[in-house]
Amino acid sequence: MQQVFRRPLSLKDVQTHFCPGCHHGTIHRLVAEAIDEYGVQKRTIGIASVGCSVFLYSYFNIDVVESPHGRAPAVATGVKRAKPDSIVFTYQGDGDLAAIGTSEIIHAANRGEQITVIFVNNTTYGMTGGQMAPTTLVGQKTSTSPYGRNQAKDGAPLRMAELMAQLEGVAFSARVAVNTSRNLFEAKKQIKNAFRYQVEGKGFSFIEALSACPTNWGMDPLRANERVGTEMCDYFKLGVFKNVENL
Repeated sequence: MQQVFRRPLSLKDVQTHFCPGCHHGTIHRLVAEAIDEYGVQKRTIGIASVGCSVFLYSYFNIDVVESPHGRAPAVATGVKRAKPDSIVFTYQGDGDLAAIGTSEIIHAANRGEQITVIFVNNTTYGMTGGQMAPTTLVGQKTSTSPYGRNQAKDGAPLRMAELMAQLEGVAFSARVAVNTSRNLFEAKKQIKNAFRYQVEGKGFSFIEALSACPTNWGMDPLRANERVGTEMCDYFKLGVFKNVENL
């Protein structure tokens, strides 16, 4: 019998610790598949920051460097400049990248660093108790916004993929989701494109992946998955926002 589906070589054969319904595992697989397809496993270095992404080393069969909270783009910059033949990517959450790490991601992107950024947006601080994040939707209740996010006081949720697209140094910026089969196949395509840009030396590439967080949303996995396709996709539109190949 021919085997048609297998674990990517770039993923370890271990049991996940992520909550039921969390999309981190799916996104991990798509990243690993891209690494395998380009045959760059031996020279790929992942940069993990604080949050659910901190366990990158537990799942990926590649070298991984831990960074302080929000500083993954700075660490990735140093690794890539020291080892320019390496394929370097960061894996970060919204509380990490879009809050404490805002300056790091903007300046690394504006410089056009030859790295790939995987940004997982679940509209909350997933690991530390479900606090309001820069991407928390208006009206969404969190542990620090029990009455819902108030735009007049807290501002509007940040659309990071669109923000990245405005920077001169960014070569590729896209937003994807993995809540349906159709969206998953598109996510695979765009994540592969993001890595291709680095493999071909075309510049900074950015992927925002919408993800469910059932535990902190107080939902069962099915409802959380549905929320990604409704509330989240209504505000955070899917698509490619910058591709220098088409300019």
